[in-house]
Amino acid sequence: MFRKILIANRGEIALRILRACRELGISTVAVYSDADRAAPHVLEADEAYRLGPPPAPESYLRGDLILDIARRTAANAIHPGYGFLSENADFAQACEDAAIRFIGPRPSAMRILGSKTNARQAADEAGMPRTPGCVHGLASPEEALDVAAAIGYPVMLKAAAGGGGKGMRAVLRAEDLPSAFASASSEAERAFGSGEVYLEKLIERPRHIEIQLLADENGHCVSLGERECSVQRRHQKVLEEAPSAVVDEDLRRRMGEAAVRLALSAGYTNAGTVEFLLDGDRNFYFLEMNTRLQVEHPVTELVTGHDLVHLQIRIAQGEPLPFAQRDIHLRGHAIECRIYAEDPGNNFMPSPGRITRLLQPGGPGIREDSGIYEGWVVPVDYDPMLSKLIAYAPTRALAIARMLRALDEYVIGGIRTNLDLFRQILRDPDFRAAGIDTGYLDRLLAASSPDQVNPASSAPAIAAVAIFEATKNASNGSAAALPSSASAWKTAARREGIGGTDWTPRRP
Repeated sequence: MFRKILIANRGEIALRILRACRELGISTVAVYSDADRAAPHVLEADEAYRLGPPPAPESYLRGDLILDIARRTAANAIHPGYGFLSENADFAQACEDAAIRFIGPRPSAMRILGSKTNARQAADEAGMPRTPGCVHGLASPEEALDVAAAIGYPVMLKAAAGGGGKGMRAVLRAEDLPSAFASASSEAERAFGSGEVYLEKLIERPRHIEIQLLADENGHCVSLGERECSVQRRHQKVLEEAPSAVVDEDLRRRMGEAAVRLALSAGYTNAGTVEFLLDGDRNFYFLEMNTRLQVEHPVTELVTGHDLVHLQIRIAQGEPLPFAQRDIHLRGHAIECRIYAEDPGNNFMPSPGRITRLLQPGGPGIREDSGIYEGWVVPVDYDPMLSKLIAYAPTRALAIARMLRALDEYVIGGIRTNLDLFRQILRDPDFRAAGIDTGYLDRLLAASSPDQVNPASSAPAIAAVAIFEATKNASNGSAAALPSSASAWKTAARREGIGGTDWTPRRP
């Protein structure tokens, strides 16, 4: 049984894993770069150790330093979260060689399924439908032209390693392929340390559906249903749902069985996600497998009632899955919004800086996985995701309503965020009717800029901040007026109190 787990990550996912460890009675070790010295996961962990300067190659990607800290602290397991070293088979192997358990798949399974080209070969062997294209990396633009000519345009170039939309290029014409090949390969090299790219047929206006898997070390593997991940910007997921509004029980069963078949054929263990494209005729095609915990795992937790991080740890300890496929039932609907420090009105440029005000949402059906606090300085060195806001309800319509209510309660001051973008999406008739595909958000943004959302949408949150500032000043003896957005009776009650007595707000 694990006594101590080192969390080889940062931000909200590090805090998420830390909380799971605490619930299981396991001590935690945090690691941090200089930029994260005062980060929540560092403040909350039982122990915390410096890795190095902010750039990831000098800190969170230093597997040698992380392993050394694990040895010195007597941590007998490492949880990599997502990103950084989570899909690095060499690091997983180094953990195994050091007799420190890597909480994820074995290195051999990661090498088979973590590489997109290897995974496509494995999909063929498992009899899974996949998009036409090559199952190996392309050696040159000339080879890419030959493959594209054989399967027909449009085509998509993709990095064989990594994800997150890096190293991807859609190509509509042969004359554009050589330059696209060069730019995709270069971007992949910078992002993942490998410039290998492959090519597949581009399915136009598909839905992106993924299946969550859990597999123990006794040969048992189950599917925990699907997630709808079609709301994307530049191939990067923005909003996810579970379940999908267009997947029925039969399609869910067939996709789940195909995903389980692939995992078992590769000897896969722990949590993983098989991603599919779904065309307009409800045919599904294997896309790739993510050999780690996904950013969007909370929506699956809410509709299944199972804690995926708890289960990851228990599986890594050698425990069998506590349920079978017949025990998995989806209840209700969950939606996740990825809250970023970025400016939608300025081409989504990152917006690092100090968070000067933070009002976080709550209430029925609302969960926030966050790695920030008021006064925290958002660093420029990493992905700018601040938190994940999740709404759960018995129906999709109520989940949308709850999410809108939570967004109106959410205030992050001092930096730009994409909160208004989600208000725009959730109020859009096409989204409400589940008429979405992977190109949906690009079309929505082209039709209307996200900074043109009705200003009244955030009025409750803006009023809350203004009232807070006014009452704070009042408690200091100043006579600041309450904002005009507060009603007359609210203003009277706040100034005079019930029965006409003076009202002094509590300082936060």
